Amino acid sequence: MIIDSHCHLNYEPMLSSLDETIKRANKDGIEYLLTISTEDKSYTNILEILNTYKCVYGTYGIHPHEAKKHKDIKFKDIVEKVKKSKKIIGIGESGLDFYYNHSEKNDQIELFLEHIEASKIMNLPIIVHTRSAEEETFQILKQATKSNDLKILIHCFTGSRDFAFKLLDLGAFISASGVVTFKKSQELADTFKDIPLNRILVETDSPYLAPEPLRGKSNEPSFIIHTIKFLSQLKNVSFENFSTTTSQNFFKLFGKLSEK
Repeated sequence: MIIDSHCHLNYEPMLSSLDETIKRANKDGIEYLLTISTEDKSYTNILEILNTYKCVYGTYGIHPHEAKKHKDIKFKDIVEKVKKSKKIIGIGESGLDFYYNHSEKNDQIELFLEHIEASKIMNLPIIVHTRSAEEETFQILKQATKSNDLKILIHCFTGSRDFAFKLLDLGAFISASGVVTFKKSQELADTFKDIPLNRILVETDSPYLAPEPLRGKSNEPSFIIHTIKFLSQLKNVSFENFSTTTSQNFFKLFGKLSEK
């Protein structure tokens, strides 16, 4: 079993050929896909996708780039959105991105805190986007986990080794994307080599970040097999072992999808 724990099926070019995209994924052994919300206006599309495809589940959340457009959203609003479907199984993606700063830092922080509160209330994992904000992200999550009621998934991890192990100490799971396969990502690969397999998930973040040897192409869920091949070799386990264990990790975090 393979699970793509983070994709954006409501983005083009996948949206206009979704039947074919999902068929290719299923053919390659991807049994479940988690499509991720990034802004409020796209949520209707996500719900439609969930209603159409049995193998697809979703989240609700606002990407930090979009924080400036969603200053009025509070945790109660997030909770109400999540309740619209039993197939919404996570909060996010939310977090901090100080690399591009498309939204003011304070706006990002405030919205991140609202997502964390909603995650605690709903007892659902928060999918965290963090870039060029390691210390700020860590301090917020450290404070939030003091009561031991926050489930954390760090998506598309590209941070430092020190950051990774500080997050693991908070109980977080860490997701690998195609970035880990890039030739320039040796330090990241070394970090994932040492992260315990029982704390790793795998994702495409499609349509972005296609793995080697397909880098530069528009990514899609079926491409996840290349990331799994790379990571299984890196960690000296079989493809099947890696796929099974990361799927089990997904279920530990999100619950058994057959029960949703």
